[in-house]
Amino acid sequence: MFKSVLLVIAAMVAFAANSLLCRMALVNTNIDPSSFTIIRLLSGAVSLLVLSIVFYVSQSRSQESERLIAMMKQNASVAGGIALFVYALCFSFAYISMATGTGALLLFGTVQVTMIAVGLIKGERFTLSQWLGFSFAIIGLVILLLPSSSAPSMLSAILMILAGFAWGAYSLIGKSAMSPIVASAGNFVIASALCVPLAAVVLLTGAKINIDPTGSLYALASGMLASGAGYAIWYASLPSIKSTTAATVQLSVPIIATFMGWAILKESLNITIIVASLATLGGILLVIRQRN
Repeated sequence: MFKSVLLVIAAMVAFAANSLLCRMALVNTNIDPSSFTIIRLLSGAVSLLVLSIVFYVSQSRSQESERLIAMMKQNASVAGGIALFVYALCFSFAYISMATGTGALLLFGTVQVTMIAVGLIKGERFTLSQWLGFSFAIIGLVILLLPSSSAPSMLSAILMILAGFAWGAYSLIGKSAMSPIVASAGNFVIASALCVPLAAVVLLTGAKINIDPTGSLYALASGMLASGAGYAIWYASLPSIKSTTAATVQLSVPIIATFMGWAILKESLNITIIVASLATLGGILLVIRQRN
């Protein structure tokens, strides 16, 4: 139980760090969203492959390498790789043209709908106190985000909603993974392979490419640490928690990101943010305590 809680907390911090890095790169540097996505996915794939080799290949034996490949085929999936690619690409393009609060609300709201709907269809049920907790979490998130929200374009909203559906699907797919690191590595490899047609489309359409040095460093950190390591930790925690609980705890990510923004980017922190944080985290606590 304690280990699962630590894994979930670590994953949420990584997700929030990912949001912070994406914000810094796509808003404060000149890197284009396609380049950010490609660097993020490729670096994530490389870091996870290295971790997989360290944990599962001893003395570079060919048999061990073959076993690792077999484990990737068993744990990763084309569906997981596609979901990861769709999430990363849609998130990058939506993020560049909409407010942070609006994007987070659309993304995580969609994730909740996706994961909870699937959980309920499979027979998971919320108790009255869990529904109350989930409602508090949603209310807290709305209180936090509405003051900074602005009406996005229809295209941006659709892209962020698609990113939410894709991330919800990726999380649900991860519940069946037996080896989190290998599963994440395989999914990132598949997602990275999809970057080839993405790059071809960008080149053929003559879209603007700007591999900004600072933006690229943020993309590398996003891919190798916040995405690669963070997603492996998330996959490790998923088998021990319900879909409904997994959906709800992700509501903490915008709260954590807000405090990171305050500490690192000197963004404002006021009583509204504090009240919203208490409501969201308190609601999550109600859901987790009653999950069995």
